[in-house]
Amino acid sequence: MLKLDDRDIRILALLSREARLSKAELARRINLSPTPCWERLKRLEAAGIIRAYRAEVSLRGLAPHVSVFVTVELERHHAESFARFERAVAAREEVVGAWALGGGFDYLLHVVTRDIESYQALIDGFLAAGLGLARYYTYVVTKPVKQAGPPLALLLGAEDPPAGPGK
Repeated sequence: MLKLDDRDIRILALLSREARLSKAELARRINLSPTPCWERLKRLEAAGIIRAYRAEVSLRGLAPHVSVFVTVELERHHAESFARFERAVAAREEVVGAWALGGGFDYLLHVVTRDIESYQALIDGFLAAGLGLARYYTYVVTKPVKQAGPPLALLLGAEDPPAGPGK
């Protein structure tokens, strides 16, 4: 594991909120000159800690859609059953997030699609494919309340959590 100091943590926290920050602005915000800041950034990328830079797209004004969370329980708990289900999930563009769970359910899926009918067609396809779904429960998102990256300063025990945007 890469040893991170407070500046590394601030770089990660800032970029997780504002991926479009210029290198100069990032350096200014963490109180470091541009070259050492760039070197830290490259080290974090090389270590695989920074995996990608993305834009968060608001679907609200772009296209009609529905966001659904689905809990799934499989009939059989064998390695091949899990692998077959995970391959099917990975092949579907509508499944934008998937997590294997410990506890009562085997998986939690996040599905974004045009409407409830297309969501149901996805589930029907999973059922028809013989993936061994014992049961599934659907939870339709009625409104987003909070979406944020991980609390890096808290997780890494940083002395001073980074300030919010513009602070």
